[in-house]
Amino acid sequence: MTARANALRYPEGTTQVGTARVRESVRAPMTTAQRRIYEKTGVPPQTAAIDVDDPFDPLLIRQQPAKKPSKYRNEKCEAGGIKFDSRAEMKRWHELVQMQARGEITELELQVPFVLAPAVVINGRKRPALRYVADFVYEKDGKTVTEDVKGRVTEGFRIKRHLMKAVLGVDIVEVK
Repeated sequence: MTARANALRYPEGTTQVGTARVRESVRAPMTTAQRRIYEKTGVPPQTAAIDVDDPFDPLLIRQQPAKKPSKYRNEKCEAGGIKFDSRAEMKRWHELVQMQARGEITELELQVPFVLAPAVVINGRKRPALRYVADFVYEKDGKTVTEDVKGRVTEGFRIKRHLMKAVLGVDIVEVK
């Protein structure tokens, strides 16, 4: 059923029903141009039948909800079958792959998990282990380097960076 089929009908000239105001007419919304022509001429615009299946209908395009941007405005992307959380992370991955090909670094790994605290039971509920997932881990000059690509340093990251150093003795290199 359409909204018009479910609309309540009141006697002509009714302006108020209880505390609600009655609309003057239930017509399809007009564009600004159509409304201005209507105001000048007094002739309502002709409404054409809308093909519901037409994906290029401008009325249908306006009604589709806009995609909400991510919290930190990053764009997820994919390259070489690998999915990345941001373009900056993808760019850094390509730089590191080139560095490995030149022999500057070795043992390059992507999305390496670290357990900061084991799973526990709190108030009878099991809580999962506290983990930190590094973007990249590699060997350079005999030392292990842990990298994280950040556009913005969050409070959660600050805590995990602190725990990584305190619990595991690992420094995280932040790449902007």
